[in-house]
Amino acid sequence: MRRRAARRRPIRLRLTLVYSGLFLLAGAALLAVTYGLVAQSLNTGLPKAVSAPSGSYLTQTVKACEGTPGGPDAVAKCKAQTQESLRKAAESGTAFQRDRTLTRLLYYSLGALAVVAAASAWLGWIVAGRALRPVHAITAAARVASEENLGERIALAGPDDELKELADTFDAMLARLDAAFDSQRRFVASASHELRTPLTVMRAAIDVTLAKPGRTLAQLEAMATEVRTAVDRAEALIEALLTLARSDRGAGTREELDVAVLAEDALDAAAPAIRARPVTVEAALRPGPALGDPVLVERLVTNLVDNAVRHNIPDGWVQVATGTRGGMAFIEVANGGEPIPEEAVPSLFEPFRRLPERAGAPDGTGLGLSIVRSVTLAHRGQLTARSRPAGGLEVSVLLPGCAD
Repeated sequence: MRRRAARRRPIRLRLTLVYSGLFLLAGAALLAVTYGLVAQSLNTGLPKAVSAPSGSYLTQTVKACEGTPGGPDAVAKCKAQTQESLRKAAESGTAFQRDRTLTRLLYYSLGALAVVAAASAWLGWIVAGRALRPVHAITAAARVASEENLGERIALAGPDDELKELADTFDAMLARLDAAFDSQRRFVASASHELRTPLTVMRAAIDVTLAKPGRTLAQLEAMATEVRTAVDRAEALIEALLTLARSDRGAGTREELDVAVLAEDALDAAAPAIRARPVTVEAALRPGPALGDPVLVERLVTNLVDNAVRHNIPDGWVQVATGTRGGMAFIEVANGGEPIPEEAVPSLFEPFRRLPERAGAPDGTGLGLSIVRSVTLAHRGQLTARSRPAGGLEVSVLLPGCAD
């Protein structure tokens, strides 16, 4: 672990090195260009005052050579030698001054570049730290987040840049996880309660019958009937839970199917309950070819029909329609019943969530519409529901067509 920590280079250090390296490269390039321009501007030619015939230095040389013995030739020779010596001295002085100036420029520039590079590294370290502060906040939030503590949020303030977008995305992910875990906890608690109820009924029926000293055959048969009813309820609940778990994992094998055929089968299976209510059924079943898991879609259609029949009123009505719309197969089920507040409709699709006026159905599991929603999501379909002003509920499901 220590060797690994020693080999690890923090991104802040890497950013600082990148900033400093880029600054050094840019500074070195600027220094090279400046040095070249100054070196080119400093030539080694003679000053104009020396090379010109009327220059002050030349005039003084001529006057000094006029008294040279030997005639005009000696004077001319003296003037030429003196002028050449003066030219060489001037060139040597100019070259010395040029080299000295360029050397000083180089040393001062390198020193200034080193100082500014150190300052840029220090400033780069500070700027990199400030830029990475949201990343540290995201890391800290991810470290403290767990199944029991998903209420932490980054809530990053500042400009609307990539880091803020990342922080907002992370906050949204935490919110979804928090909602998912909360829903899971509620589901487990509700499922435990629902499964405990039929077990309690069976135990109570058996205990009461066995506590009677003189048990008759009729009492034993009544107990068996009550236990059988509780077993059927537990079996239906377990089957619904398994269906919900399967649909939550996503659709399995996809096959071509017709929701109209499935709706007709569901109405035939619900015929005894329809006659017992009784309710009037209006069916407009047009072909609705879809592509999906036959078992899950069959359960979706059956639950819609059963929900419409079960949560109805005597002498009520049920309307079932199927067909295609926008390249997708649809099934719409509407029913009469007690008025439902519009804001309470979404809660009907939560597991084991029942409205008070709908909780009296003894043969329901509380998972019917939850399975409908889960199967729809597994098939990437669309689900809409609304309460009817006169009472009852209207549910519409769109499923991908065969062409998709």
